[in-house]
Amino acid sequence: MSDPYFQRLFAERVGGANYGKGTAIYKFEKIKRAKRKAIAEHPERTLIDFGIGENDEMAPPSVRAVMADQINRPENRGYADNGIAVYKEAVARFMRRNFAVELDPAKEINHCIGSKTALAMLPAAFINPGDITLMTVPGYPVAGTHTKYYGGSVYALPLEPKNDFLPDLDAIPAEIVARTKLLVLCYPNSPTGKVASRGFYQRVIEFAHRHEIVIVQDAAHIMLTYEGAPLSFLSVPGAKEVGVEVHSMSKGFHMIGWRLGWVCGHERIVQAFADVKDNSDSGQFMAIQKAGAAALDDVAIPRQVRQKYERRCRKLVATLNRCGFDCRMPGGTYFVYAASPKGIAGGPNFETAEAASQYLITEHSICTVPWDDAGAYLRFSVTYEAENEAAEDALMSATEERLKGIKPLF
Repeated sequence: MSDPYFQRLFAERVGGANYGKGTAIYKFEKIKRAKRKAIAEHPERTLIDFGIGENDEMAPPSVRAVMADQINRPENRGYADNGIAVYKEAVARFMRRNFAVELDPAKEINHCIGSKTALAMLPAAFINPGDITLMTVPGYPVAGTHTKYYGGSVYALPLEPKNDFLPDLDAIPAEIVARTKLLVLCYPNSPTGKVASRGFYQRVIEFAHRHEIVIVQDAAHIMLTYEGAPLSFLSVPGAKEVGVEVHSMSKGFHMIGWRLGWVCGHERIVQAFADVKDNSDSGQFMAIQKAGAAALDDVAIPRQVRQKYERRCRKLVATLNRCGFDCRMPGGTYFVYAASPKGIAGGPNFETAEAASQYLITEHSICTVPWDDAGAYLRFSVTYEAENEAAEDALMSATEERLKGIKPLF
């Protein structure tokens, strides 16, 4: 069958005339296919799934109760546009209480329909053709994807053990820095679990001032900080002068799927984001924002979420280390990032983490997410489903039994 006339009309940013004809398979699609294969060929073997990257619980009952009440109120039926004061004021209280960050809710905070949309929209406020966005890898690619949509390019900053999973800003070539508009960070870092220090943020602020660069700090996992108290970029003197921080209600509040977060920081950058957003969506449903405000004001919710995933991370790290892995407790996030096995005793060798991941899924029904951007690593998520601690322990025992039987080589 011949192509439709509009095949040649697709924009180059999505593949141009070749859109839809590529044979490359996205990493997560490969994982889904491998899981289906393992389940079909080995129905007797339970799939142990460490690949899921989203909270395994519903939002707390108190939050759902607010939603249930607000959904029937006629005053919530209209467009929210750039957000309601109730939510922004709750954000301001949350930032003050947790990080000693003072923000003007009317000018320095704007809600977003999840942090993903914020990271997609912020490049629109800054990137022209030829501009560069600096991004850490491995990492969440959305801001980079949209940088390319606007004719810019991405310069990758590898996160490696030799630099303690922090970007080496001094190694960026001068000609790259000269064209850079944005530096996108993510701490606590997904997937490495690294937590940024105050000293690191101070260096970032100095770097931004010296080279006139805007900082976008993705703080989606900030309330899942196990190494000391959660640290906001904006709590470091000078941070608000050079950038914004993007927050999410998903990870720290069990509100996956509610699509709610916020951008906060420099008034002018927040306004630029709001202007782009105003031409992209009409705001999140006001009932959701009011439920989000209730969640933000409940100090117990993020504490309980953090305790759960810290407990699970500690159990998994101990289990993996007993099986030959060399991994450490993450400073934050619900991910354990471990060097990938190079092979299996008496079995295949692996050139990449993806090869190891595919083998573990298809041959042993253990699902992880591979990362080959800065060395070969596997990401284990502790968001698996387990109704209580006894179920968690049973899953760890099953994992240990399988991995010790495999005898991975490093």
